[in-house]
Amino acid sequence: MSAGMGGADLLLTGRIFRGLEGGFAEALAVKDGRVLAVGTAAEVAPLAGAATRRVDLDGRVAIPAFNEAHMHLLPYGLGLAQVNLRAEEVRTLDEVLSRLAAAARGTPKGGWILGRGYDHGELDIGRHPLAEELDRAVPDHPVLITRTCGHVAVANTAAMKLAGVSHNTPDPEGGAIERRGGRLTGLFQERAMRLIRDIIPAPSEARMVDAIEAAGRNLAALGFASASDMNVGMTAGLAEIAAYRRAEAEGRLLQRMWQVLAGNPEGIAAAAWEAGLRPNVCAGPTAEALLAWGAVKVFGDGSAGGLTAAFFDPYLESAGGGTGIFCFPDATMHALLRTYHEQGWQLDIHAIGDAAIEQVLAGMEAADSAAHPIAGRRHRIEHCGFLHAGQRRRMLRHGILPVPQPVFMYEFGDLYVKNLGLERAEVAYPMKTWLEEGHHPAASSDSPVCTVDPFINLYSMVTRRTNRGTVLGAAEALTPEQAVHCYTWCGAHSQFAEAERGTLEPGMQADIAILSRDIFACAPEEILATQADLTFRGGRAIFDRHGEAASLASPLAGAAD
Repeated sequence: MSAGMGGADLLLTGRIFRGLEGGFAEALAVKDGRVLAVGTAAEVAPLAGAATRRVDLDGRVAIPAFNEAHMHLLPYGLGLAQVNLRAEEVRTLDEVLSRLAAAARGTPKGGWILGRGYDHGELDIGRHPLAEELDRAVPDHPVLITRTCGHVAVANTAAMKLAGVSHNTPDPEGGAIERRGGRLTGLFQERAMRLIRDIIPAPSEARMVDAIEAAGRNLAALGFASASDMNVGMTAGLAEIAAYRRAEAEGRLLQRMWQVLAGNPEGIAAAAWEAGLRPNVCAGPTAEALLAWGAVKVFGDGSAGGLTAAFFDPYLESAGGGTGIFCFPDATMHALLRTYHEQGWQLDIHAIGDAAIEQVLAGMEAADSAAHPIAGRRHRIEHCGFLHAGQRRRMLRHGILPVPQPVFMYEFGDLYVKNLGLERAEVAYPMKTWLEEGHHPAASSDSPVCTVDPFINLYSMVTRRTNRGTVLGAAEALTPEQAVHCYTWCGAHSQFAEAERGTLEPGMQADIAILSRDIFACAPEEILATQADLTFRGGRAIFDRHGEAASLASPLAGAAD
């Protein structure tokens, strides 16, 4: 235990997970937003005073608050108002069409109908919906529905007409428009989706702030005190920066945010640079800053579930074959990476298939120079799902971080087997191997691609079990302690913040989640039913399920109940 002056603001007693190295403690004291002391009950109890708020864990467990290192917070928040087509609720084409038609009945004629989250592999038809099917259900509105991966979407005829897309519209670089028998099916892949998305009216600043707050409330209720928006500008351009700043100014930003600018040529990174936005993290994080503008994102390929992740070896012929889609040729990708690297941004680059990982890794290596070394920059390969031992060694040598989504194995694992075969699926997202080799894999969800529920992600890491019960690569399963480490400390490390949060040690920010059960001692299946009872950010309650900390002096305490 280590402690300064007494008079703690908050005292937790019970089972407390300090972190992978620190193990467990019996009590924790908080003062002025930071951990004052942690240790045995006898050591910490004397730091409490008459005004100290006390929380008895009573069989529960306290952990460092979760850090959502790779999600899309604003799109997630905006998506809460879109038609929910996720496989948990929608498994038939009729249900897809019924939900879209219901939304159209409440929307003025000509207004856009947007749906998110369908999985063609889970639908009864075993394929993507067709434009003509969307037309029958919604004849008087433009429609765009996005597959759960976010890399494939289907538009109806009205949407394609508004976008000026016809059967002879050429495929854009890094994208594909599906045609059968010379006719459009409505399916758009990768960068071709911009043809439709670019004509959808952008949300207002007020609506974006509402979405940021709504998303933050949901995350706080799940135990998150830190999160990310991994492609700022993808929906509304530079206006998203203003929306985040307004949310912060109005006290409606609940999480500490790691902001990653959209860096594709159609993104905002170049315009943001011209407007004077600079990385504010790599030279040393501001401890209490809620908005860290630290990185730029470029897409290397697509998704393995959508058959657009780029591989050296082809997908199974039974799944459709092919080797996926590169978003850019090597020269373009490497030039983008060099530009953003030399500007001082961390590179957070999307690559799932081994061929895309190779393109991105080679581009990062090519950007290395005496004037601009990559050592210490903590460049990241987002997803990094299917890679080889040699690629892992090069990443470790250069300090390039994998930022995986273990929940992909839960939601998409059986589709990986169908598309790539069992052997390749079993070694995907090798969490244990990464840890054993010395990597720091920052577990995350890519929400709204997958559920943001951290307990499903933890279950996936501990069991390697899919939502259909298939165990894929059991040797890559983690202990609960390792899984929480990946979802807390590793996320903070990927954001240059491990000296501030990610563990519950003296001096660290008091970002704490109190869980409804001890996930370190229960059966793995019980993890799925776990909830966050209390979430603190800097010692302030941003979520309080049972009203335990409602009396804490905090402007956020009542706002997130």
